[in-house]
Amino acid sequence: MSSDEVIVHRYEVGEVVAEATYSLDRESLVRYAGASGDFNSIHYRDDVAESVGLPGVLAHGMLTMGLAVQPVVEWLRDPTRVLDYQVKFTRPVVVDPVTGVAIGVRAVIGQLDEAAGTGRIDLTVTVDGTTVLGKAQVRVTLP
Repeated sequence: MSSDEVIVHRYEVGEVVAEATYSLDRESLVRYAGASGDFNSIHYRDDVAESVGLPGVLAHGMLTMGLAVQPVVEWLRDPTRVLDYQVKFTRPVVVDPVTGVAIGVRAVIGQLDEAAGTGRIDLTVTVDGTTVLGKAQVRVTLP
């Protein structure tokens, strides 16, 4: 192959482009609270979380959303290729005080617009096999 030849990857709907698992513990939540300024006590105090009817301390929604898109950003190798990102928060992410929590992300091409060079990446975001973000979709300029 000469140096002026370009290899073009042809993407297909249904193709898995990224997968990752992220572990969070209570310390992660404290660090995120400091970085984001979100010090709502449901993110670090079991008694407060339970007093408002929650099953325990929850990961911040924006932290979960940020982790979910990370494998796509790594696959793209350029965050400016993300054109739009949307999710629906469907289930809380409870962070156990001892074991923490593992968030699984699978990114699959859901739609292609070859003429525009864009695609929609559908994310499946789970904790213990249960989906925690619904309709999680990232519109991207394909690499």
